[in-house]
Amino acid sequence: MKVTKRNGNVVLFDDEKVARSILRANADTPEEELSEKIAAWIASEAFSRLTDTNDIISTQDVRRCVYSLLCEKGLPETARQYAEYVK
Repeated sequence: MKVTKRNGNVVLFDDEKVARSILRANADTPEEELSEKIAAWIASEAFSRLTDTNDIISTQDVRRCVYSLLCEKGLPETARQYAEYVK
């Protein structure tokens, strides 16, 4: 699956990069614990859910999907930080 970045470049979806971004967002929310394993699962799940929609998606699509998954996992502050981080 490919992702259209804000600058117009098209790159391959990188679940490791998404997982790192999730962990960085979580670092700013000490009240919510998140393991590397869960971050990797969220990134992988985002890939799975977004693959069903299109072959090319936007960074905003990734942001919305990860935000939703973080909320589903009971991590609303991390979700908020993630949404701010990837603007």
